[in-house]
Amino acid sequence: MSKSKIRSDKTCLNCRFVVENKFCPNCGQENSDTRKTFQHLFIHFFEDLTHYENAFWRTIKNLLSKPAALTKEYLSGKRLSYLAPVRLYIFISFITFLLLALFPSDTNLFKNTSKKETTITTKNKSLQSNTQKKEQDAKDLNEQDNILNFGYTSVAQLDSIQKNAPASDKLSDLNYWVNRKIQIVVENNTQSEIIEKFINSFYNNLPKVLFIFMPLFAFFLWLFHSKKRWYYFDHGIFTLHYFSFLLLLFLLLFLINKGIDALIESALLSFVQIILNFVGIGWMLYYFYPAHHRFYGETRFISFIKSSLLFMINIIIIALLLSLYVIYTFINLH
Repeated sequence: MSKSKIRSDKTCLNCRFVVENKFCPNCGQENSDTRKTFQHLFIHFFEDLTHYENAFWRTIKNLLSKPAALTKEYLSGKRLSYLAPVRLYIFISFITFLLLALFPSDTNLFKNTSKKETTITTKNKSLQSNTQKKEQDAKDLNEQDNILNFGYTSVAQLDSIQKNAPASDKLSDLNYWVNRKIQIVVENNTQSEIIEKFINSFYNNLPKVLFIFMPLFAFFLWLFHSKKRWYYFDHGIFTLHYFSFLLLLFLLLFLINKGIDALIESALLSFVQIILNFVGIGWMLYYFYPAHHRFYGETRFISFIKSSLLFMINIIIIALLLSLYVIYTFINLH
């Protein structure tokens, strides 16, 4: 725990109460010097997030291995032993998306399909002729045209049709706007650039999507359970812990894959990577069922039916949100 110099003045700066010891007996504020170094602020920030001592690691251990245990402990009143749900989610979310930004995934899907192919391409790059390069460029352009071709070759052609063509051949205002947006993106980007920009935008905006989705997730939990026994607040705490688990496990798998990819490639490491990903993704998908059963205390059969329905409903909602997000992201590409 960071140490702060105690003020000689015994009057609390917050409530003006007389402070005999380190903390004010009236409001609880520490009677320390208000001027801090950057180092102190950084340490204090980290300590505040991790709730000092062993609370952070105890929270992480229970979150990963004991579905719904944190939620039950929190709602039973045992709150100082663990990180608060909101603080936990913010901390994991911050670390996850910071590392995703610092170590972005390789999104160049059309140049490198594997490490082996990349190595071979690099070794033989000096032997490629100009003709081969031109053929490859033409192939890449043709692939882009096949996937993103909506019947127009340029924005100018589309504008000309909309302006000069007979009324029967013109597009509706909405179709014209959508097609023009698509054509602008196609003209200014290659297919690999479009995918790279889309994935980067997806990672940057995923926290917003999750933030929008969490209240909906809690709302459906509220609909499926007794209104007399459970408040929306209870479902909200369950949701925060569940989403914190998903983000944390995703982060761990991301770090494991990055670490293995940085090592020398071998069959054993590849096998270990596959097993770890299989186990991690499997636990991520299964986790909701025992968490639901243990928290809501219903019979296994009823809990299975409810959790399955909730799982399917939320998958549909996620699909709809992602579809809207895909459209939004594509429209805003430059």
